[in-house]
Amino acid sequence: MASKLLVLACVRNESYGDLSPRPRYPSMPKYPKGFSASENIVKGSEAKAVFSVIGMTCAACAGSVEKAVKRLPGIREAAVDFLNNRAQVLFYPTFVNEETIRETIEDAGFEAKLIQDETSDRSTQVCRMLINGMTCTSCSNTVEQALQATQGVQKAQVALATEEVEVHYDPKVLSHNQLLQSIEDIGFEAILISTGEDIDKIHLKVDGIRNDHSIEAIENSLRALPGVQNIDIDTALNKFSISYKPEMTGPRNFIKVIQSIGAGRLKAMIFPEGSGGRESHRREEIKQYYRSFLWSLVFTIPVFLISMVFMYIPVIEHRLETKIVNMLTTGAILRWVLSTPVQFVIGRRFYTGAYKALRHHSANMDVLIALGTNAAYFYSFYSVLRAAASPDFMGTDFFETSSMLISFILLGKYLEVLAKGKTSEAIAMLMDLAPETAILLTLDDEGNVIKEEEIDGRLIQKNDVIKILPGAKVASDGFVIWGQSHVNESMITGEARPVAKRKGDPVIGGTVNENGVLHIKATKVGSESALSQIVRLVESAQMAKAPVQKFADRISKFFVPLVIIISFSTWLAWFLAGKFHVYPKSWIPNSIDSFELALQFGIAVIVIACPCALGLATPTAVMVGTGVGASQGVLIKGGQALESAHKVNCIVFDKTGTLTVGKPVVVNTKLFKNMVLGDFYELVAAAEVNSEHPLAKAIVEYAKKFREDEESPVWPEAQDFVSITGHGVKAIVRNREIIVGNRSLMLDNNIIIPVDAEEMLAETEEMAQTGILISIDREVIGLLAISDPLKPGAREVISILKSMKVRSIMVTGDNYGTANSIAREVGIETVMAETKPEQKAEKVKELQASGYVVAMVGDGINDSPALVAADVGMAIGAGTDIAIEAADIVLMKSNLEDVITAIDLSRKTFSRIRLNYIWALGYNLLGIPIAAGALFPGTGFRLPPWVAGAAMAASSVSVVMCSLLLKNYKRPKILENLEIRGIRIE
Repeated sequence: MASKLLVLACVRNESYGDLSPRPRYPSMPKYPKGFSASENIVKGSEAKAVFSVIGMTCAACAGSVEKAVKRLPGIREAAVDFLNNRAQVLFYPTFVNEETIRETIEDAGFEAKLIQDETSDRSTQVCRMLINGMTCTSCSNTVEQALQATQGVQKAQVALATEEVEVHYDPKVLSHNQLLQSIEDIGFEAILISTGEDIDKIHLKVDGIRNDHSIEAIENSLRALPGVQNIDIDTALNKFSISYKPEMTGPRNFIKVIQSIGAGRLKAMIFPEGSGGRESHRREEIKQYYRSFLWSLVFTIPVFLISMVFMYIPVIEHRLETKIVNMLTTGAILRWVLSTPVQFVIGRRFYTGAYKALRHHSANMDVLIALGTNAAYFYSFYSVLRAAASPDFMGTDFFETSSMLISFILLGKYLEVLAKGKTSEAIAMLMDLAPETAILLTLDDEGNVIKEEEIDGRLIQKNDVIKILPGAKVASDGFVIWGQSHVNESMITGEARPVAKRKGDPVIGGTVNENGVLHIKATKVGSESALSQIVRLVESAQMAKAPVQKFADRISKFFVPLVIIISFSTWLAWFLAGKFHVYPKSWIPNSIDSFELALQFGIAVIVIACPCALGLATPTAVMVGTGVGASQGVLIKGGQALESAHKVNCIVFDKTGTLTVGKPVVVNTKLFKNMVLGDFYELVAAAEVNSEHPLAKAIVEYAKKFREDEESPVWPEAQDFVSITGHGVKAIVRNREIIVGNRSLMLDNNIIIPVDAEEMLAETEEMAQTGILISIDREVIGLLAISDPLKPGAREVISILKSMKVRSIMVTGDNYGTANSIAREVGIETVMAETKPEQKAEKVKELQASGYVVAMVGDGINDSPALVAADVGMAIGAGTDIAIEAADIVLMKSNLEDVITAIDLSRKTFSRIRLNYIWALGYNLLGIPIAAGALFPGTGFRLPPWVAGAAMAASSVSVVMCSLLLKNYKRPKILENLEIRGIRIE
């Protein structure tokens, strides 16, 4: 699809006036005779080669090299830089190779040498790791700062919601193992998820290895294979990790080579997913919190019963109040014994977290929990010792406070981890789309199937032919080589309607084949596939912080120290007030004294404050929002794009391929003489079939409608074919002179244009259509009106945007007449026409200078400068090629409606973020004063510390649940009720 868009973007004013004149770009790909663009341009199997060209002295030399290369079949794009003596060529290896290109350059009179693409020698690598032990933004900031201080690290992003870190680093300076060690050194456990090396990497398990000699033999055999780049061996697990070039080899080749060693004793298979994966770690974390909570209940429930229930049952109370040593009772000893394992064994994780934080001069949630529970426990322990040593001490213990606090906090963390796991369900669902198995076909030289074999879906290699049965998932990205069917692509693109597929059409891995049997040729496998790219894009989006997150990060720096100060001040104020009898003794409950009352207020303050909720407010909403967007076919590249999109109040649209379909079609035919329409089009198509111009292709495609009985009609031979640049073509077909072109071509050949034809030409131009005149034997016989039709729903989308108070502007390279006509049709008032790509970017900057927050909607190719310049760049028409670096948002369905969906989803997500902050700050702003005893003087109400702990735990859970409600997002109803005019392009 991206290649199709490149072709559409390269429409030039060569033969027919100005349907869509744009600045000159590399010419359209050419194919050998017998191959159509529809069969090959969609393959996505293009390769890139860079040549050193010696002997060029000026731009004319570069131009001659470029022309020579572009004449070759299968060249997609060629760019020559004579200043640096370089030529970069994008080509289809099916038709041409590097050696042929090199020889062509030398035939043009220059010395050429194939060199390695400098971009392959990357100075930056990306590593993703799972961080175990982070509890709040203070922890994530500590990890981030430690990594950024490491030499060789260029950027580090820590996502608290996913407990992951993404590090951009220089592999020449340090390795990912050193990064893992850096995180371990600051007290957190780090698990490697992926590195940049994991692209095109397979992990194999080999059974049957007896000694080191076998391992060496396997390694040497694998290294001998073409395309193998690196091999890592884990001898303990018999695991071989192989990095390779997918266009040269693949996993089935590796398995075949391994099993051929050792007389068939060795057996290789895909390495089973280990316990180090993201999901397995998440499941293990959930289990740990669940087990800890259950064990805490085992001890806490008896403590609660002894403290709160049994004291009201006379028989049991008498036994519990039995004194053992001085004033030490049986009940106090039982509470002490039962709460100690909760405090120091089950609650050990809070001590560990607090130690790690304090060691790095920061404070987190664990510090608050450790302070609160230790204050309650050690005061109670002091009471027990004092009661045992004194015959008249009447103290009270708070063992139930510390144990119940830990139990409620563990319950809250368990619920929080459960909820956080659901925020990333979008990625899990996407990864599950890939089918587990595939049917591999073996073909003979004539293309007949000679063997079918079911294989693991991960063993598919480039150029494999795969059979897709009705109801089965498409096993790989590729194109159809046999069969017809309808494919449901909604799981990838969000497009609800099944898409018809026939020979030459592209298919996306993970989509569902609905009816017919298809044979497809795999072109992109593994990490190259659209599904893998989408997963990586969504993962990166969920890692990126939204600017609004800085608010929480700033607060977290002083939040915990401030809470500790407030807690200590609360205790001191109540203690001094009791000491100096500021309040009446009747306020003090019978079971405690003024010191203990003050202590309870101080503990309640320290445990009700929760920095976790504040840290989770933004990332959880961004995670859910980007995941929902992916399911709707709107890929949002991170929190920055999501935040900017909700502020957009001006949208700049490109015309060709954005507001219009981008493919010219014949919309009207007028004959001025009696003639059978089929015969007329046969003569016209015979003349035009030799032209590469988009308008010529539109005429030939339309002419095929009159030859429906033939799949690839053969047109009569055209003799003396001549293409007149900027005007049209001339040819002799069946001994008749055919001239097809514009008014100028007819006048240049002294052909009289009838009045009817002149009137119709004027009408077509008013309707933004291109009029093509056809002369047969020097007499104008007919006129064709060719148009690039509006996209379905374009007019309605502009109207809806206007109702959303978003201004719409069109910026295009087309002439003013065509641009104004299209703008009037869709309802856009401001038009900027005849602009070059760099001028589009300037227009965007002018609008920004005027105070607008600008979104640019373009096809992601020629509009790249404007997409980058805009506050939000939206690439429309991306299809399966979702890796458009210039865009912030990719609209995969190519529907203009999704512009509205993207803005609406952004607005809903940020409403949710604001609500999250209200939840998070509301708990603290209301809870801390209540916990400090603000209501106690007037109402006698005080918040027990264990209730404050439950409220703290609930705050994090409520924020995550609030974010999860975004999963119920529905597109605006006005889009659901929109009646879209269908346009079918033959």
